[in-house]
Amino acid sequence: MSGGSDGATPRRGLRRGAVPVAILALAVLLVATVLWLRPAEDRPAGDTAEPVDLADLPHPSEVARPDLSSAETRDPADPLAEGPVDAPVVLVVFTDYQCPYCARWTEDTLPALREHVDRGELRIEWRDVNVYGEDSARAARASLAAALQGRHADYHQALFAGGEVRPAAELDEDSLIALAEELDLDVERFTADLRSEEVARTVEEHAAEGVELGAVTTPSFVLDGTPTVGAQPTEVFLEQVEAALEEAEA
Repeated sequence: MSGGSDGATPRRGLRRGAVPVAILALAVLLVATVLWLRPAEDRPAGDTAEPVDLADLPHPSEVARPDLSSAETRDPADPLAEGPVDAPVVLVVFTDYQCPYCARWTEDTLPALREHVDRGELRIEWRDVNVYGEDSARAARASLAAALQGRHADYHQALFAGGEVRPAAELDEDSLIALAEELDLDVERFTADLRSEEVARTVEEHAAEGVELGAVTTPSFVLDGTPTVGAQPTEVFLEQVEAALEEAEA
């Protein structure tokens, strides 16, 4: 299901001026949601501050959600994308190969979303932000190297096998090359791409763009321009996709 390419293509730039406003709006939305949903009995013991009057707060549904549709590239040469470039809905996934919640989301939710991909309704664009450091960045380079052979989905799934992350000791170069061999990739080509400056530069650009968007917690998502933080239940993503599809057809 992964797209193929002869090289990693750098992404177009984001609209930088809109990003701080988008992050601020999302923060307001999250705070409002927490305060609306938090029972009074959950207040910390000894908290003598004046209680928050919910009447003074906007309902979460009334807080403007930021439009982060600029995160989408719809680049036909993107090897890290699944689904048609003209799919009505795009999901951008910000992930990290040492993030246990990313692994669980891959195991529990991704298969259901791929049904929409197979029907041509959804495009998934992967972006590794590597918040856990160099081991994550190395795994991201390996994932991109596999993607350059059209095997991103297989390699990604193998790194998160069983919904679990690999120990850092299994994210060293030798282990990542051994995994490519297990998956019957062209190991010589994979190794060259894994070590290439172009792949390293693309991975660094993706990580920087994720941070610029505020995706410093993984997994984070932008679905049809709307951000979501955390591995929410599968039903949440399916409902969001269905709503976006209905809006696209309207």
